[in-house]
Order: sequence, then C-alpha cells, then structure tokens
Amino acid sequence: MKLNILVLPGDGIGIEITREGVKVLKAVASAFGHELNLSEGLIGGASLDATGEPITQATLQAANAADAVLMGAVGTPKYDDAPPAKRPEKGLLGIRKAMGVFANLRPVKAYPALYAASPLKESRIKGTDMLILRELTGGLYFGSPRGVEGSGQDRHGFNTMTYSYHEIERIARMAFELARKRRNKVTSVDKANVLETSQLWRAVVIEIAKDYPEVALDHLYVDNASMQLILRPSAFDVILTENLFGDIISDEAAVIGGSIGLLPSGSLGAPRADGKLPGLYEPIHGSAPDIAGKGIANPLGTIGSVAVMLDWSFGLKEEAKAVQEAIDHVLAVGPTTPDLLDGKGTTTSVGDAVVARILESSKVAK
Repeated sequence: MKLNILVLPGDGIGIEITREGVKVLKAVASAFGHELNLSEGLIGGASLDATGEPITQATLQAANAADAVLMGAVGTPKYDDAPPAKRPEKGLLGIRKAMGVFANLRPVKAYPALYAASPLKESRIKGTDMLILRELTGGLYFGSPRGVEGSGQDRHGFNTMTYSYHEIERIARMAFELARKRRNKVTSVDKANVLETSQLWRAVVIEIAKDYPEVALDHLYVDNASMQLILRPSAFDVILTENLFGDIISDEAAVIGGSIGLLPSGSLGAPRADGKLPGLYEPIHGSAPDIAGKGIANPLGTIGSVAVMLDWSFGLKEEAKAVQEAIDHVLAVGPTTPDLLDGKGTTTSVGDAVVARILESSKVAK
C-alpha cells in the first residue's frame, strides 16, 4: 500500500516526538513492504514564526490531500499574550475544521509494567481498557457569539455552547459502532440536569441506541463521571461525550496509565468520496516547552498514534498490532523516559527500541 502522510511537528517537544513517529513509520514500511510518501508542514507557533499565521492555506490543502496527518504538539509561551486569531492553538482548531474531523478517539489502557507509575492503586486500575470518544467540532470551542466586551471592571466574557441533532447523531453512531467491536457498552457523559444542550445530547443518544440493541447504554453526569474514572476505571468501555467534557476527562484519564505522554489519539471524519477516512493523529499532551530540546520527552504517545493511524485510516491491523506490541515490549523491558518510574532512557533511545522490536519481530514472522 502507498501511505501518503503529512507530518506537522508543531512546537516544543513536537519536533522531537514526531521524529520518532516517522522512524516507526519507516520501519513498518520496510518490514511490511509498503511505500511511504512523507511530506512536512508548519502549524502553531512554528507557522506563526515563518508566515505570521497559525496555519496557512497551503498546509490545509496538503492536509486534505494526504491520506492521514501525524501531528506533534501546538503551543509556545512566545504567543501567550497574542490575540485569539494569532495564537498557535488557532492552527489546531483550523486544521480540525478544514479536515472535517468531528470525532476524537483516545484509547486509555493500564499497562501491567506501569501499575506502580500511576498514583492510583493497582487494584483500581487493573484491567482498564477504555476508548474515550470526544465530539470535536461543536460546543463551547466553536459556538458563537463569543468574546470579551467592555472595559476595566465592566469587562465580561461570553461563549456559546450549541449542538445540533446532526452533530450528536453522527458521533453517537460512531460510538455504538466502535462498542460493537469491543465490549458492547457505551457510557454517555453529559450535564443534562443543568444544560439544555446536554438534554438534547441525551435524547439523541437514547434515540440512536435503539438501532444497537446489543450495546448497553448508560448515562453519567460529567462531575460523577470524573469521579468514577478514578474509583472504577476498568468498568468503562466506550465513553461518549461532547467537546469540553471530553477535553477534560481524557486528560484526567492519563493518570491511569501513569503518564500523559503515553496516550495516543486520532481525530476522524466522514469517509471521503474516494472511500478513505480522513484522520489527524497526535498524542494528547501539549508542547511541554519546559523540557523541549532536552531529549527526555516520551515519544510513545506519538508512536501509539502511529499505531492507531495504521489501523483506523489504512486498515493495516497487522502493522498496527506490531507497533502496539513493540510499545508493550519497551514498556516492560525498557528503556523508558523519566516520566515513567524515573526511567533513564531518552526520546531517541525509546524510539530506537520500538523500531528494533518491530524489525526483529517481522524477521521472526517471516
């Protein structure tokens, strides 16, 4: 297969971790006989520095022309005081909108080798294997009107949370379809006791659930869901929720695995006319400017994003399994970066170890 992939390293540690992700892609292409066509673009602070814009039309066109996009991280303190239109994060929102990716999928697992790395007790996290499905293009982050008005002590800020039937219906169907391939359970997270948007959310999810009678559905208010993620994380299968709530609880779930640096994600849209599924893949963490350039950033979230890319966008399940097995192996025997039980490895050495395992396993299989 020919894999056309756009790489957007972004800011901070994004440059270092995407480098390791690319190494893994090259190893997979070599081991399994695929043709890899890589291109690179700018986003976030890097794009602002070079062009004055957080993302350019040329980059957006390249993203839509690619089969998939691998992104590092966005954000730099240099632009902390910039207006919203000139902030690095505007590039991230822009590419999501341009690609039409409306669903963010975040797998969360508890690895036996890292039980001690989590601040939670082993008895709580053991067996955890969930998928958080976050709606990505609606809600407070995109609603209007929005802004800050007035002056001095009379200033006030406002945002608009809005959801349509169509926005809820399409991601609810994706959640139920994914649950069919897992353990047949969907937990929908909302705030229907307070928010009208959540009341519509719950009503639509219940309606769509009727088409999936084999999938169990339950509902949790977001505050209770946040507590249950800590009390009984292994009870969850697929968590379905809106944009803001998903942003928060998926980061909370990072404590289960022991480090936010481990968690991959993929943002998916509707199939294109050619049948391909547009996908934007990235680790869930930020640009971590405090450790950028030190060679200690954990690349496994990015490498895990490569694994789900191979599966979700290309249907290469064997290749995705090989990458995930290599991640599991490295977590078990090392090296690991300092965020994991004070590991002594570097970004590069962890990436090299994953590559070596993929190549070694492919030779054994042959």
